[in-house]
Amino acid sequence: MDEHEILEYAMVCDHVTKHYKSFTLDNISFALPKGCIMGFIGENGAGKTTTIKLMLDLIRADSGKLYMLGCDSTQMDENVREHLGVVLDESHFPGELTVQNIRTVMKRFYKTWDDQRFAKFIKKYHVPTDRRIKEFSRGMRMKLTMGVALCHDTKLLVLDEATSGMDPVVRDEMLDLLLDFIQDEEHSVFISSHILSDLEKICDYIAFIHGGRLIFCDNKDILLERYGIWRGTREAMEQLDESAIAGVRRYAFGVEALVFKEKLPAGYETDSAGLEDIMVFFNKKEGEQE
Repeated sequence: MDEHEILEYAMVCDHVTKHYKSFTLDNISFALPKGCIMGFIGENGAGKTTTIKLMLDLIRADSGKLYMLGCDSTQMDENVREHLGVVLDESHFPGELTVQNIRTVMKRFYKTWDDQRFAKFIKKYHVPTDRRIKEFSRGMRMKLTMGVALCHDTKLLVLDEATSGMDPVVRDEMLDLLLDFIQDEEHSVFISSHILSDLEKICDYIAFIHGGRLIFCDNKDILLERYGIWRGTREAMEQLDESAIAGVRRYAFGVEALVFKEKLPAGYETDSAGLEDIMVFFNKKEGEQE
């Protein structure tokens, strides 16, 4: 991918490898178009957090390149970081601080800090201003962190399990917030989450990583249209071309398979497959091959 193409994307991961003693992030490549939300899925230990740390230059790749807003992630200066919003799985603000303390610090940290916008955010989402952060619920801490991430000139928002542990009402509020954020075509979101139903609601693209390898990165609607769940006998499944089957569960009296619908012969009916089905069946197939 040349320099001009890289500038067309909010984030590019280009043949990135990172070795550890017991794990390797293995030559992964994908790109997030501007104005879109990409969900990043995979089991625990698949490499999601490692990838996000590489994106944010918290660790360095052994080979390959990552680009954030068109800039090599290892060379990001304060002007690039001004446009990055980051929400990790825990709020890392000191527990003794209050919202007012946070406002004071952020004004000094970000040149583009919008204090009026932050005040409106805090009021709209009922974040307490008269209590210390250590007294907040998890949902309130994550709302505060989201507010900080959005109230400067953020163009790329990176979230790592930011909605886990929230009650459904708060999660729904945060999903609406992300959808509102990308109404600006220069804004993009990269979100890692185990709550796949949330990603089905908001994502344009899904990247799936398993065992350090990228299994696929594709348009969400195309993925959900491509796959189906077929149920039947083992004998009927044996009549299918192997290329039509993405994963199988075998039971005493039959089978359940994730299939490529376009490769099925006439007469094989399927049910809809969600992201959870796709991830579980692919994990099962990859596990059988290892």
